[in-house]
Amino acid sequence: MTTDLTSIFDFQDLSGTFSVIDVLITLVLSFVLTSIVGVVYQKTHRHISYSQSFVQTLVLVGMVIAIIMLVVGSNIARAFALVGALSVIRFRNAVKETRDVGFLFLAMAIGMTCGTRFYILAIAATVVVCAVLLIMFRFDWFKANIQRQIIKVQVPADGQADSGKSYDEEVEKILADHCTSFELVSAESVRGGALTEFSYTAQMRNTVKPHELVAKLRDVNYGQKAAVLTGHDQTDV
Repeated sequence: MTTDLTSIFDFQDLSGTFSVIDVLITLVLSFVLTSIVGVVYQKTHRHISYSQSFVQTLVLVGMVIAIIMLVVGSNIARAFALVGALSVIRFRNAVKETRDVGFLFLAMAIGMTCGTRFYILAIAATVVVCAVLLIMFRFDWFKANIQRQIIKVQVPADGQADSGKSYDEEVEKILADHCTSFELVSAESVRGGALTEFSYTAQMRNTVKPHELVAKLRDVNYGQKAAVLTGHDQTDV
């Protein structure tokens, strides 16, 4: 009876491919490396959509993938069983930044290399990739010097401005005086058809302040809504 119980709870016999030491090394190493990735993500994050839960998820994903790789090993039957089990999971949260996808894949790669016991590769890949991320952040690589704004202005749907011109002509005349370039993005009916809202993407002149442009636009649209959105590419609007 004692022999039977020992064989049932003998971890080495159950796994057949890895030992308890392998499990401990894999879990600890994947935790340490993904934690380093999480710190790099925190230090290099620029925008306001920082999420603590996402960073914690990076660590969790790395460790879970490591466990999965240990379980699968070289057993094809286990691999297909896990694919079937994981296929029922659906992720519906939208990724706010494209770079978050890269960090997620990095955490998965660390988990895979640790789970397959390529420990040196996991350490080397983490160090190199994190170093590249820090260098790009430090020297601000690939930054575009052109900053564009989104301008939204509402005008009466019918009628003409005091100058006799249509409202869209008056708005575009003001934009031509205050912007180096602009382009109409959309025109839609609002407030039950009483107003028309024009949306433009524009690059304001360096000497023009947003509130000055808003004041000029409100002079021709009878005090209706006029807004200038700056930094729209770095915030959720």
